[in-house]
Amino acid sequence: MRDQITEALKGQEAQYIEIRIEESEATNLRYRGREMEEVGRTSSLGGNVRALSGGGWGFASFNNLSRLKERVAAAVSHAHRVGGEPMALAKVEPHIDIVPAVAPKDPRLVPLAEKKRVLDQYVELMMGVEGVSSCWISYGDASRKVYYANSQGTYLEQERVDINLGLSAMARDGGEVQQSNESLGSLGDFTFVEHLHQVAEDLGRKAVALLRAPKVTGGEFTVVLDPVLAGVFIHEAFGHLSEADHVYADARMRDLMHLGRRFGGPHLNVVDGAAIPGLRGSYKYDDEGTPATRTNLIREGILVGRLHSRETAAKMGEAPSGNARAMSHTFPPIVRMTNTLIEPGNATFQDMIADVREGIYARNWYGGMTSMEMFTFTAGEAFMIRNGQVAELLRPVMLSGNLFTTLANLDMVGNDLDMNQGGGCGKDGQGPLPVSNGSPHLRIQKCLVGGA
Repeated sequence: MRDQITEALKGQEAQYIEIRIEESEATNLRYRGREMEEVGRTSSLGGNVRALSGGGWGFASFNNLSRLKERVAAAVSHAHRVGGEPMALAKVEPHIDIVPAVAPKDPRLVPLAEKKRVLDQYVELMMGVEGVSSCWISYGDASRKVYYANSQGTYLEQERVDINLGLSAMARDGGEVQQSNESLGSLGDFTFVEHLHQVAEDLGRKAVALLRAPKVTGGEFTVVLDPVLAGVFIHEAFGHLSEADHVYADARMRDLMHLGRRFGGPHLNVVDGAAIPGLRGSYKYDDEGTPATRTNLIREGILVGRLHSRETAAKMGEAPSGNARAMSHTFPPIVRMTNTLIEPGNATFQDMIADVREGIYARNWYGGMTSMEMFTFTAGEAFMIRNGQVAELLRPVMLSGNLFTTLANLDMVGNDLDMNQGGGCGKDGQGPLPVSNGSPHLRIQKCLVGGA
C-alpha cells in the first residue's frame, strides 16, 4: 500500500497533498422489545485525496484504488480552480509510524451468536420488570485501518476498534410513558458488554419508578450534576465553542472566546486531548498526521487554549493540537473534540450537598441543544436535595442557561472524575464520531430548572 500511495503523490503540482485509504468492518445489532429489528455486518474499502493549491482545497473520494493517481490529479485540479488568497498550514514534522489497534478483548473475535446471547439476556431483564412495556438496545462495533501519507513525508498506518452500546427501558401507565437510558462504550474492549445485568434490571426499575415521581416546580436552584451530565454539559455547551474553525469564521465567536477571558473560578480546569490513553476519543495521530496532544482549554478559570487543525492553527497563529478528524473516507477532516473533561477538584459529594436547604441532584442525560453560549439539557433522572440530604426521585428536569453565567456560578468541583464513553458527537454531517467526556460531580448556584 505504501508504494502505491507514494507513487500516486509523485509529479503533482500542488502546495500540499494528502491521501487517506481506509479499510473498515462493522457489526450492528438492534432490538425493540423482544424483537430483533436489525443484525448486520458491513465492510468497505475506500479513500480520499485532499490537495491545497493557493487559497483552497480540492477533495476527491473513491472506493476503487485502481486509478489512485487519477484521483490525486482530480483533487489537485479542483484546488487550482478555487483561487483566492494563498493559505498556509501550521508546520508539523513528518512522521513514519505503524500504530496497532488497542483491543484488550477484541469484539471481532467474539462470535455474532455470543453477542446476541448476551444482549438477549439484557432484553429479558428489562422486559421482566413489572410495568416495563418495551425496551430498546443498539449495539455496534467497528474496526478501521487507515493508511495515510502526505507530500511532506509523513506515512502512517493506524488501526482502531470501537464499541458502542445503548440500552433503554420504557414504562407505561395509560397514556403516561417514562424511560430510563444508559449509553456506554469502549476503545476495543468487549468485556464491559458482558457484565451489564444489574444495569439492565435497574433501567427497568427506574423507568417504572419515574411514572410515580412528582414534577419539580420550576425556578432557580442550587444544582449538583453527576459526572455523566456534567461531562455532556462541558462537551456540548463549552467544547464546541473551543473548536477553532467556528471561532475563526465568526466575529462574534472570536469576541466571546478570546484567550484570557475569565470563565470561572480557580477551581475550574478543562482539557481535551486524544493523548489521554484508553478512551474512545484516543489516538496517536489525527487525520492530518498531527501527533495527538492534551490541550488545556481553561486553566484556573481562564480560557487559555482551543482545538485546531493545521489550517486553523496557521490562520490564528497558534500551535496545531491534533484535533482534525474525519468520520470516514467520504469526508475531509474538520476540527473535532476527542476526550473532553473537567479536571477533579477537592470537594466530596457530601461537601456539595451539606449546606443545600433545597436543591436538585441531576443525573445522567436524555437530550439537549445548544445555540452559541445558550444551552438546554434534560437530565435522565433527578432527585430533590433537602436539608443536606438526597431526597425523593423527580421526573426528569430541564436545565437551561447561559454558559458563561453558569460556569461563573459553578462553585464546587468534586474529587471523583468519571468518564462517559457512550454515544458519539455530530458536526457538519459527520457523526456519530467516537469521543468521550467526563467530569467529577459539580455544584452550580442559581441554575434555572424547568418543571411543573
